[in-house]
Amino acid sequence: MPGMEPETDLVERWRSLLTCYNKVACDLERTLQEAHGLTLSEYETLDRLTTQERDKRRMQDLAETMYLSQSALSRTVSRLAKGGLVERTHCEIDRRGVFVAITEAGRQRWTEARKTHLAVLAEHLTPATA
Repeated sequence: MPGMEPETDLVERWRSLLTCYNKVACDLERTLQEAHGLTLSEYETLDRLTTQERDKRRMQDLAETMYLSQSALSRTVSRLAKGGLVERTHCEIDRRGVFVAITEAGRQRWTEARKTHLAVLAEHLTPATA
């Protein structure tokens, strides 16, 4: 069918993107875990907390910037808090609101892991030379 070729190309490009993402994500997950004891989700959470202008963020706002559901983010933040890398506090005005802030230990772990993160990204995402 003549009309199928563009659809086939579109699906192939999608599959190629998924394959690339999965390779990078798996390598990041393995390397961050081995070198720094962090999952990719934990690193990404620390990264977003570190690179924000505020020293703490509402969990709901943080969830909106990430690929995790609120429940998955909550579990991730719980693991980070247990490790002393973040702290949770309740909002003074709305007790249902929860803030999360990176600790000094979390900032140090992020600083160390950032080099690894960037090295893996550079390995996989460096543009091909012509």
